Amino acid sequence: MPRLFGTDGIRGVANIDLKPTLAFDLGRATARHLGADGGALVVGQDTRRSGDMFVAAIAAGATSLGIDVHAVGVVPTPALAFLAGRGTFIGGIMVSASHNPADDNGLKVLDGQGLQLDDAVEDELEQLIWRADELGGIGNAGLGRVIDARDLVEAYRAHRTAMAETIPATGLRVVLDGANGSGSRLGPAILEATGATVEVIHADPDGININVRCGATDPASLAEAVVRHGADVGFALDGDADRLIAVDAGGQVVDGDQVLGILALDRLARGQLPGGGLVVSVLSNGGLQSAIEAAGGQIVRTPVGDKYILEGMQVSGASLGGEKSGHVIILEHTTSGAAIVTALEVLRVMCARGESLAALAEAIPLLPQQQRAVKARHKDQWEGDRILGEAIAAANARLGSEGRILIRPSGTEPALRVMVEGPDAALVLELADSLAALAGERLD
Repeated sequence: MPRLFGTDGIRGVANIDLKPTLAFDLGRATARHLGADGGALVVGQDTRRSGDMFVAAIAAGATSLGIDVHAVGVVPTPALAFLAGRGTFIGGIMVSASHNPADDNGLKVLDGQGLQLDDAVEDELEQLIWRADELGGIGNAGLGRVIDARDLVEAYRAHRTAMAETIPATGLRVVLDGANGSGSRLGPAILEATGATVEVIHADPDGININVRCGATDPASLAEAVVRHGADVGFALDGDADRLIAVDAGGQVVDGDQVLGILALDRLARGQLPGGGLVVSVLSNGGLQSAIEAAGGQIVRTPVGDKYILEGMQVSGASLGGEKSGHVIILEHTTSGAAIVTALEVLRVMCARGESLAALAEAIPLLPQQQRAVKARHKDQWEGDRILGEAIAAANARLGSEGRILIRPSGTEPALRVMVEGPDAALVLELADSLAALAGERLD
């Protein structure tokens, strides 16, 4: 039986792969595992239409075992982590598929510190889910309650606004792409607290347009808007506002690796990067590593997933880490990827150094890199396919010592991910296309 939890919770096509009955069982399992001594859970969602259905199912499951559920409505994932970690709750559950298509949804469980669960704890929770019917029940007087707790979000908004007010961005023009997601409601006002003029696009969620031709996974319309408005910078959130992709004044995309590099180089220069360490995933560009090492820092690599980034930071003592996709963790502000916080920190560096985003990004020249997501029913079997293995070995030989290939099953989708990196852009493109096509044929 395949593992329910991927790198970012449980995900699937809503009401097809991921059914409300599973959310009900998760609510019961979480109540039993985290709430053995009672307490309450905080539950939030992004803007997908299926979110209400899953929140209701989670609440029914948790309250059936005596745990109160505080429903905070539509919030960014980092806002739910902030609320879950304030000491009031035994944990939280976020209903979101983040950057995935609108038809998907996901269930992410956080502990009482607002952190994602360790793999071992997820495994224990999964065993409870499979036997949720055996967890029993309680009488009417002991049932938990569902509480409308949308007012709790004000604490998160106030915290982030106070951070924004320390950044002197008056005179800057910013375009914010809300991805029609949960960050589109809070993001504009927080960024405006810096003094910047903020133009907002894709901030009209209707339940089905989240991440559709917008946001961090598709910043083309943001780039066009930045140029059209003569803005200094653009920021694209993803559906639950835990990822950020930036765009410079010329409409050029500045991805998560370059954002990490900008923040890390600034902190290195100020002596504010403990041990000179930056934690990144195996996907992060070799150009980022070269830039950080040239400045006297060091790179620590982890598996893909922001919870592994955080673990790497905790082990190494680093205060900054993240992924090429735009998950950035800045420990003095957050323990998870937080797009709005990342945007504020980019603005802070731009203002403090008096440089444009393009000028800052030039300090992190990236190697050509291509990534492909290949739909594959048998994604976990790729290492056992001899023909695919021979093709990968041949491609590595052509790339030479300055290039690399990374193949991995997606932790959030039924797909195999192929990454090729090297100094020759044409060769990188050729190999990425050929390996992706072969993987699709062999693993379908």
